[in-house]
Amino acid sequence: MTSVWGTVLTVLVLAVVFVNGWTDAPNAIASAVATKSISFRGAVRLAAVCNLLGLVIVSLISVSVADTITSMADFGGASLLESEIALCSAMAAIVLFAVAAWYFGIPTSESHALMAALAGASFALGRQGPGGAVWGKILLGLAMSLVMGFVLGYVATKMLGRLLLRARERTLDRLQIAAAGGMAFMHGAQDGQKFVAVLVAANMLAKGIRTTEPVNVFDNWVAFLVCGICMAVGTSIGGKRIIQSVGVKMVSIRKHQGVCSDLGSAVCLFVASLSGIPMSTTHTKTTAIMGAGMAGDRKSMDWSVIRKMLAAWAFTFPVCGAIGYLLTKLFLLVGQ
Repeated sequence: MTSVWGTVLTVLVLAVVFVNGWTDAPNAIASAVATKSISFRGAVRLAAVCNLLGLVIVSLISVSVADTITSMADFGGASLLESEIALCSAMAAIVLFAVAAWYFGIPTSESHALMAALAGASFALGRQGPGGAVWGKILLGLAMSLVMGFVLGYVATKMLGRLLLRARERTLDRLQIAAAGGMAFMHGAQDGQKFVAVLVAANMLAKGIRTTEPVNVFDNWVAFLVCGICMAVGTSIGGKRIIQSVGVKMVSIRKHQGVCSDLGSAVCLFVASLSGIPMSTTHTKTTAIMGAGMAGDRKSMDWSVIRKMLAAWAFTFPVCGAIGYLLTKLFLLVGQ
């Protein structure tokens, strides 16, 4: 049974990485595509390269974000089979929630869905879930993504907006493309590390080994490459719906606002990555766009879309946690 669950687990992890590229990664290139600074296909290629570079380069400096997720995926005291079943349940919960949100064009955070689902699965095994220090990082990341994303998007637009408006359109296009590349780089650094950590844990469990060791780039280069490719394929298939919601429906942004929202969110994610704080790239980039919109013409903002997104974000933790819990209980009955 262990080998069967191990195979299912690996497939589900890759499905989650794919869905992350499908529903989460498009936020990184939303501004550049919405302002027509770059074509969708060109933006996907840019995101694919920058995601992988961000994942590898930042991981060579620090893997503290991955370590946080590894500690959550370690169901201490559970058997290998129970751990595999719990991880399978958590991954299935993320896919179900993310696909439902994508259907309605709502950019949800697979990062917070991941953490909620892992916690729910842990509770289903009778474990207490991650300790206070880990929860502290998670809650700090949530607050930073919501508050700092908005503030930095607003401040950057106020400080740089007039200067950027004087620039030629071609210059703005180049700046927007460069800023989108930086945002995609930081998406890879944040979300890439989280899912590489889960993929490595899944592969080790499939081999009958439990590990809490830090993820090493050189020892796990295949996992890094596979995650990068899966994200890129997911973005190319399903990204347009999210881009339309964030960059057009929510806020009809102009090019200078797109540059500022990308810069603000990338800086926020960079600080979090070096600090080992798992942060939502979706929340950070989306709130940065909101901040850029508030700093400009507020009439360009559709508050009905914003309220729908905020409601979906509020439900992410309890819903994904509950699904992870229930699926774990169900799969334990079936698999044992």
